[in-house]
Amino acid sequence: MERGHSNRDMEQCIEHCMHCHRVCLETAMGHCLDAGGRHVDPRHFRLTINCADICRVAADFMLSRSELHAKTCAVCADVCDACAQSCEEIGDMEDCIQACRLCAESCRQMAGARPGSERAAQRRHVAAPM
Repeated sequence: MERGHSNRDMEQCIEHCMHCHRVCLETAMGHCLDAGGRHVDPRHFRLTINCADICRVAADFMLSRSELHAKTCAVCADVCDACAQSCEEIGDMEDCIQACRLCAESCRQMAGARPGSERAAQRRHVAAPM
């Protein structure tokens, strides 16, 4: 196990990822399609489906004991944060918001990152003169 994470930490992160995968997929294909309007805005709808996908991929990497699982978890945390924010802005998707936030926090811990550290590092990198 990398980065000092216990089997239980990884099992819990896998559970959070699989739960988020299910909730995002159900939200997109059920709630959003039924609600219409802003719920099916292409950016929001794609993000919700992408979130479901990356959550499944992150779980798969952990289940296969891939040495790269921390990297997929870091990306998963960022996508979950974006999905939660999009759902919050549109409204009426509390289950998805909660699942995404829980998954993001669990994946951040698995990746060994602090909240927002990936995005902050990217902003510093982009802003740096060449």
